Amino acid sequence: MNLEQRIRDQFDDSVATKQKAAAAMAAPIAAAIQVMATSLKAGGKIMACGNGGSAADSQHFAAELLNRFERERAPLAAIALTTDTSTLTSIANDYHYDQVFAKQVQGLGRKGDVLLAISTSGNSPNVLAAMTAARERGVRVVALTGKGGGRMAAALAADEIHLCVPASRTARIQEVHLLTLHCLCDGIDALMLGDTQ
Repeated sequence: MNLEQRIRDQFDDSVATKQKAAAAMAAPIAAAIQVMATSLKAGGKIMACGNGGSAADSQHFAAELLNRFERERAPLAAIALTTDTSTLTSIANDYHYDQVFAKQVQGLGRKGDVLLAISTSGNSPNVLAAMTAARERGVRVVALTGKGGGRMAAALAADEIHLCVPASRTARIQEVHLLTLHCLCDGIDALMLGDTQ
């Protein structure tokens, strides 16, 4: 086994996936940036959720909005629905794990807010439930998926945004998800602060 070649192959595959994703995803990412910036400018907030690596991505995204991305600016209203263990475990215990995000959206979501729903497969039941709760509260949904979007793609309304990585390998999807989140942060900053490049 040539480990160095294996590593090069991973990099090459990642680059090829990102190039394919750039062509497919640039327009919907731009639309998501507009929706999110409009919400933030109007006093709304962005909520993010996901499981496993997608939970980490939701926290990463919320942190870069609430704190800062690459430029100094005032904090932006963002929250990851994946971080409060007392809330998560009480909902899972008293109701069902499928409701851990939905109940938070019901309590925290307001008309004009945005939910960033993340799932590499597009089939996470608790993320799907959060999307339903968001619609009921007048919260716009942006879905970040891969593998064709799964059940989330089928559940999206006409005015909701689907950011779907054109790949089937989980590692590649997650790599593009992180780049997508950075594109969202950069675009939001550009709309909020002005384009400096």
